[in-house]
Amino acid sequence: MKENLRANFTDRQTKMLFINEVFYSIQGESSFAGYPCKFIRLAGCNLKCSYCDTEEALTTENSKKFNISEIISILRTMGGKIRLTEVTGGEPLLQEAVYDLFDELIKLNYVILLETNGTLDIRNVPREIIKIVDIKCPSSGFSHKNNYKNLDYITAIDELKFVIGTDEDYEFAKDFLKTGDLRTKKIIFSAVEAVMSSTDLALKILKDELNVRLGIQLHKVLRLK
Repeated sequence: MKENLRANFTDRQTKMLFINEVFYSIQGESSFAGYPCKFIRLAGCNLKCSYCDTEEALTTENSKKFNISEIISILRTMGGKIRLTEVTGGEPLLQEAVYDLFDELIKLNYVILLETNGTLDIRNVPREIIKIVDIKCPSSGFSHKNNYKNLDYITAIDELKFVIGTDEDYEFAKDFLKTGDLRTKKIIFSAVEAVMSSTDLALKILKDELNVRLGIQLHKVLRLK
């Protein structure tokens, strides 16, 4: 099934990628929040989470096909001094050619973030890339899709993100922290603001003395893309 999904979104022969958009903005999430960043948003996703805020990238309908050279050329037109870039989606790992993009970005000495929904195998993602891996909580509708084997491939530079919309989500995330050695101390709890405020989530974190980072979508606060 996974291979079929990848085939749907990738032209392997020409190393083309379905791209929803490439843009330059402030990094709004993760431990890199606040830094200028170049974003490459790939199109196509194998999930449709209840709180998804990038529905335009769920399919390839709103995308264009670019080869790796074209993507790099676009990056060079924006923020020439900025070396931070994020590959996001959709779900980037659905497209096999994303690995060619990773290789090129590494050669160009970018600091590379990968945001992935945590359902697909990350073992072949280069170690130089900082993986921001979602652990899906119950209200997403896809907690049963979490690929827990991925925890074996997390390193100290990587991050785990929990998007929390309900008390059940919070308890799920809190219990997850007790599962053992997570190989990274970069744990992010981020609220689904429409149903749980960041303030309420912060109070829960303080009450339970959790050593996690409160994630706030800074780009939305700033009204940036």
